[in-house]
Amino acid sequence: MGLRRITCLAGGVGAARFLQGLVRVVPEESVTVVVNTGDDVELYGLHVSPDVDIVSYTLAGIVDESKGWGIEGDTFNFLDQMARLGQEAWFKIGDRDLATHVLRTRMLREGMTLSQATREITRMLGLRVNIIPMTDDPFTTVIRTEAGELHFQEWLVKRGGRDRILGIEFRGAEKARPAPGVLEALEEADWIIVCPSNPIVSIGTILSVKGVRETLRNSEAVRLAISPIIGGKTVKGPADVMMRALGVEATAYGVAWLYRDFLDVLVMDKVDRELKERVEGLGIRVHLTDTIMRGLEGRVRLAREVVRVLEGCR
Repeated sequence: MGLRRITCLAGGVGAARFLQGLVRVVPEESVTVVVNTGDDVELYGLHVSPDVDIVSYTLAGIVDESKGWGIEGDTFNFLDQMARLGQEAWFKIGDRDLATHVLRTRMLREGMTLSQATREITRMLGLRVNIIPMTDDPFTTVIRTEAGELHFQEWLVKRGGRDRILGIEFRGAEKARPAPGVLEALEEADWIIVCPSNPIVSIGTILSVKGVRETLRNSEAVRLAISPIIGGKTVKGPADVMMRALGVEATAYGVAWLYRDFLDVLVMDKVDRELKERVEGLGIRVHLTDTIMRGLEGRVRLAREVVRVLEGCR
């Protein structure tokens, strides 16, 4: 067989760690990653793309592994000084991380699109993986709470996710077009992997962009997802809380239900084996394994198993 074309949908730490394993199992240049931008936020006049940066830094080998985001060994002198000047400093931008946001913002002001700026920055980081933001258009995930409407980052980071969720809105979804290359990557893929990411605000955002879900439904690729929910909980992040708030079962079955119109295979943790029959009732094949990625070895192990499953499909 020739080189497999692999397209991944991704957002956040879990996806980045899986992708770090994947590029050690398959050639980097065979992988395209479509990344959530619903979390993007303007801070201090700078355009911050948290999920794009988490994926890029992790694949470049410079991420702060203890946190899963930011740059290893970074300092926070800029942020400390902003706080001394009476400015809000709740979003932890490190000094080295700041360079990425300054550079991205300058590129955008000079007329580049977000996808063009991302391509340039990932090239500077030495990546051969093709990382594409899901859209170049304005798109914001808004959490409706009793305290009012909050940007996702305000709800999660500034307020610690304490406010009860009344609803979630993808503001801009009705007009957002997929960034150049997104639909093509889905159409031309041999394998499509939905990474272990929040199915509501990491993958759900991507799926809401015009044409993405329809292209997935019509794709001839093998479409596989890895459940981020293990034993009814997430390893990291608020996916389980959000699923319950929206009336979706916070289990691997709930993940399968959200993807039921396009998914071929769901990789689930062995602790959820009792859900296998229910998921298969949706017409989705189930593969049970240990999905917790313990260090680089665990990430490579899971990626290798996912590739093996994909190779065994039609």
